[in-house]
Amino acid sequence: QVQLVESGGGLVQRGGSLRLSCLASGFDFGLYAMSWYRQTAQKEREMVARISHLGRGIEYADSVKGRFTISRDNAKNTVYLQMNKLELEDTALYYCHTELGFRVYRGQGTQVTVSP
Repeated sequence: QVQLVESGGGLVQRGGSLRLSCLASGFDFGLYAMSWYRQTAQKEREMVARISHLGRGIEYADSVKGRFTISRDNAKNTVYLQMNKLELEDTALYYCHTELGFRVYRGQGTQVTVSP
């Protein structure tokens, strides 16, 4: 059974930092790309960052370039999102995402709230 469990969210002041983690299980983690998405009630789901299975290919949304860093540790079945210089607009539910063939899997998410 595929499981993605996020952690590390919380309340942080504008300009602060958080590090999100996503622990994966139930599939061969090192063979698949992983992504972080975020969503709010006001906005559509947005891909924040994506990392290829070996970590050599990385993409970021324009809104987070230069502030967020995605990484992975295949030995620990974990993908990370280091978020620096957080802005009010970064407030959202963040969740990790993977696609195994035609099936999409997402975790329950971890809430990030940025205060003024």
